[in-house]
Amino acid sequence: MKSFFKIQPSPVIKNSIRGAVCRTATRGILSGFLLITSAAWMDAQQPLSLEDVDLRGANIFEQSAATGMVLVVVRNQEVMIKSYGETSPGSRVRPDSNSLIRLCSISKVLAADLLMKLANEGKVALTDPLQRFAPPNAIVPKGAGGTEITLRDLATHTAGLPREVSSYPAKTPHFTFPDETFRWTWLPKQRLLTRPGTAALYSNIGFDLLGDALARAANKTYAQLLEERIVRPLGLRDTTLSPTTEQCGRLLQGSRDEGPCTDTQASGASGGVYSTGADMARVLQYLLHIPGASTPVAPEVAVPLKPAQLKWVQGLSHAGDPTGIGLGWIQLGDPDGPSALVEKTGGGAGFQTYVALSLKRQTGIVLAVTQGKRRAHINVFHEANNLLAALANVPPLPPRVHPARPVRKRQSHVPQPASPPAQ
Repeated sequence: MKSFFKIQPSPVIKNSIRGAVCRTATRGILSGFLLITSAAWMDAQQPLSLEDVDLRGANIFEQSAATGMVLVVVRNQEVMIKSYGETSPGSRVRPDSNSLIRLCSISKVLAADLLMKLANEGKVALTDPLQRFAPPNAIVPKGAGGTEITLRDLATHTAGLPREVSSYPAKTPHFTFPDETFRWTWLPKQRLLTRPGTAALYSNIGFDLLGDALARAANKTYAQLLEERIVRPLGLRDTTLSPTTEQCGRLLQGSRDEGPCTDTQASGASGGVYSTGADMARVLQYLLHIPGASTPVAPEVAVPLKPAQLKWVQGLSHAGDPTGIGLGWIQLGDPDGPSALVEKTGGGAGFQTYVALSLKRQTGIVLAVTQGKRRAHINVFHEANNLLAALANVPPLPPRVHPARPVRKRQSHVPQPASPPAQ
C-alpha cells in the first residue's frame, strides 16, 4: 500500500524544472502563511479568556452545521463545560453537562490507560504476545519470520490487522458487533497485512482484541476493569458501557435515527463508551495531571513511534499530520516545540468526537457534535486544534501538508451506510 505521507506529483508537471518551481512556490505560500499566523499570535500574547472560548465554541458549532455540541475545557485549575444547539432535531432543548454522549473512538484512550496501569503493576508487559491471552485453542496469526503480535502493536495500530472484520449483520445496533466469541473465531483465519511493528493501519478490531487481553490479565470482564480502574476512582457518574433507561433518555440525537441506545460491551475498548461533559472534565484533569484535582494520577502519555520508523501510516491523520504514534494517542507538531499536542478523534452513530491535550501547558479540550442536516463548512478537528492553541497561548499548528486518504464508506460500528465513519 502507498503511504499518504508521500506527495504524488501532479500529472501536469512533466519535468523536474517545473516540479522544482512548484515546490518552491508551495514552500513560499506555506512560509507566508506561517509568518502571518505567527505574527497574529505574537500580537495576541494573551491566553484566551473563557468568555472568548464560549464565543469561539459557538462559531465552531455554527460552522459545523451540527444538531448539538458539547465543549469541555480544562486549563490548569479552570474548568468550563459549554453546550450549543439542541438535544435532538426540533427539541428546542439545549444540551448540558449531563447530556449523554458517545465517546466513539475516544474509548481507545481509556483502553490504553488501562494497558499502562496493568503494565505498571507488572500484570502485563507491552511486549507480551497477544497469544498469551488467547482463549484455549485459539491461534493468533504471525507475521513474516514468525513475528508475533504484541500488546504494544495493538495499542499503536501496528499489528498488521485490518480496520474491521469483513462484514456486519444487517440492522446491528452501533458498537455491538463483533463480540468476543466472533472475533476470536475470526482472528485465526486471518493473514496479517504487514509484519507486526512495521506499518500503522488504524484498526478497531485490534483495540477490541487488546481489551480482551487486558480483561484476561485482570481476570475480569472489560466492563468490570473499566469500572474498577477508571470510572470509580475518578468519580465518574455516567461513563459506562451499559447505560440505564434514564441515561439513554439523556443521549444526544443527531439528524438521523442511529438505532437504539443499548449495551455496548462488545466494543468497549474500541468505541463503545458512553459519557457526559461533566465526566469528561474529570477525565481531562486526570490525563493532564492537574495539581490538586481530586483524581488519581494518570500514567504518563508516551509516544513510542515516529512515522519515519514505519513503512507506511494509514488512517491516523484525521486531525493533522502525525509526528508520533502513542498508545492510543496521536501526536501532532514538533514534540520539542510549544505547540505539540496529543489527540484522539472519534466518530460513529451520528457523533463526531475529539480529545486533545497540550501536556506542557496542562490544557485540554473535549468536543462532541451530533450530525446535522446540512454539510459542515469546517474541519471540526482542525478548529479544535486552533482553539486549544489559543487556550494554551501557543502558536497554532502549521497547516496540513499531506492529504488524507479517502475514508471507506462502510466503517466499524457503522452498520448503516448513511452514518459517519468511525475513526
